Amino acid sequence: MKIRVLMITYNRPAYTAMALAWLCDTLPDDARLTVWDNGSGQEMRDVLKKFEGHRLVERIVYNRTNDKLRAPTNWFWQSVGEAEFVSKVDDDGLMPDRWTEILEQAHRDIPQAGVLGTWRFPDEDFVADLAIKKIQTFGAHKILRNCWVEGSGYLMKRTVIERVGFIRENESFTSYCIRAAAAGFVNGWYFPFLYQEHMDDPRAPHTGIHSEADFQKLRPLTANTFHINTRQDWIKLNKDFALNLQQASFDPADYSGLKFKVAQKVCGLFGKRYLPKA
Repeated sequence: MKIRVLMITYNRPAYTAMALAWLCDTLPDDARLTVWDNGSGQEMRDVLKKFEGHRLVERIVYNRTNDKLRAPTNWFWQSVGEAEFVSKVDDDGLMPDRWTEILEQAHRDIPQAGVLGTWRFPDEDFVADLAIKKIQTFGAHKILRNCWVEGSGYLMKRTVIERVGFIRENESFTSYCIRAAAAGFVNGWYFPFLYQEHMDDPRAPHTGIHSEADFQKLRPLTANTFHINTRQDWIKLNKDFALNLQQASFDPADYSGLKFKVAQKVCGLFGKRYLPKA
């Protein structure tokens, strides 16, 4: 199969039921989907069982433990065979129509393209004056350049794995993409954006986070990572993410060396993340 897609699920059965059905509806016939569940339990198993036998679902792995992201992703990449493209979609993402078709064509027309992504932020987060500095034209396509994209809703050439290898121990997908950029690949988001609805964003149409109680019940893993305790602060963090991505440097050299490490450490002392600007 030309395109192989991985979905990793964990403890979000309601989101997963919607995201998985949506994904199956947006994948072409020459794609195949693998689902890896990180030991979520019976309610998730009941959701996934309904997709066993679907013509696009190649396999469902009911893992006994939570192996998070790196191990399942590397395992999946090792099993994609001769597929030209690989992808991962989260269990809280609703993919747009024709996303694989558009990104695949961009990959074919841009030989140096490595990881091209769909955008997961609402229109209100787009700041044209910032983004315009990073939007580049490649023939018939435009890309908002960045060293990395989010780990959901991307399409990546298999040749990236062949050249860069697998995700290293203690390495995030962000760091992996920066390594790919340093190897000469062009990464970024297709523009005009292909909107992947992120249901964990309280502003998303299909979100389950309508109230403070919902936020406490469905607290996203990223919110825990950044010590976010309220729904409003979570919205602000998502807005900050979008703003940072539109002004971050897309030169991989800016993310290495002593200057970067010192600035990163100083910002960390104040609970902030350092990103060199374009």
